[in-house]
Amino acid sequence: MNIVFFTHPPFIPSQSMPRYANWLVAGMKARGHEVQVWQPKPVCHRLPVPKPLKKWMGYIDQYVRFPLWVKKQLKKDQPNTLFVFTDHALGPWVRHAAHCPHVIHCHDFLAQRSASGEIPENPTGLTGKIYQAYIRQGYRKGKNFISISKKTRMDLHRFLASEPDVSEVVYNGLTRKFRPATDRTPVRDALANKFNLDLSSGFLLHVGGNQWYKNRSGVIEIYSAWRRLYHIPLPLIFIGAQPDRQLNTMHRQSAYQQDIFFLTGVNDSHVQDFYAAASAFLFPSLAEGFGWPIIEAMASGCPVMTTNEAPMNEVGGAAAVYIDKKPMEGNTKRQQWADAAAHALADLLHMPNRMAVVDRGLQNVRRFDADQALDSIENIYKRILENGNSHENTARHQ
Repeated sequence: MNIVFFTHPPFIPSQSMPRYANWLVAGMKARGHEVQVWQPKPVCHRLPVPKPLKKWMGYIDQYVRFPLWVKKQLKKDQPNTLFVFTDHALGPWVRHAAHCPHVIHCHDFLAQRSASGEIPENPTGLTGKIYQAYIRQGYRKGKNFISISKKTRMDLHRFLASEPDVSEVVYNGLTRKFRPATDRTPVRDALANKFNLDLSSGFLLHVGGNQWYKNRSGVIEIYSAWRRLYHIPLPLIFIGAQPDRQLNTMHRQSAYQQDIFFLTGVNDSHVQDFYAAASAFLFPSLAEGFGWPIIEAMASGCPVMTTNEAPMNEVGGAAAVYIDKKPMEGNTKRQQWADAAAHALADLLHMPNRMAVVDRGLQNVRRFDADQALDSIENIYKRILENGNSHENTARHQ
């Protein structure tokens, strides 16, 4: 089978999408398929223009220059070829290959939902709404889809104009090696020496960026409520982007600011150690595309507390402790939410049998095996290509 992967251009500031595309490319190559990667080249984006214009130069590369190149390539003979769009956000390119065997991978529809007014926590401006409509107009021309969760597939079907020919769910596969620590003490000691922290009694952990849905402010609210109610001085460690202005303000105003630490630029090996050494992992997201950190923490033997909303509860299964979604308005309601989450955290930290929780997490993680995911994706690819080829043969003989 020949596979052409459409991927985001290299000048887009994203980590997860290139990682996912590279995983697909490497996986299909390892299974013996001929693979090409088609992506826009940064020609206009490299021009010496003012920074505010860089994005628009990138749009010219993506939506003017690249489609012209794709049209030329498609005029060449492409026998036994499946065209794979590694993200539904690449929708504007779909129409060029919609007449060929194709499939679109779908990750999350948060931007689409925000632009449609479904997420009041993340309002979208006029240009953003136009851009998301442009993307939606594109992926609606597709007929075959693979979603990373049932939640994603549900959102996809709401946005499609008609029933797709193929719509499957294949959970993401855990590609990095995470494992529990047989003894957390030496791991904590090593991290303490490396990052100049006191982790001797344990610590609480959050991994993520400043995106609105990550709810980092909610992590501080839960932590502050827990400290106030239970008087246990465990530190809180944030790993990810530098805190934004709002989070910095919350940090400065917290009565426990001396025990809240933000770590940036932490390498993968140390992130894995933090997971394995943490007392508990706090992940009160308002929404997610998938929720990678949930299974990363579980695979590291770390108990997880997250939001009882899809896809977090879909990924966490029966192995996580769940709390309500943080209310958007009302200081009293938010405080009640934080207090309730603090009580749930206290129960998690003082569970009578930690190993039972760890074992449930490790069992849950088995659902997210990378090789099994690639096998499932390969089988779907083959089925779509066979169906596409049979339709072409039928058309030729009519």
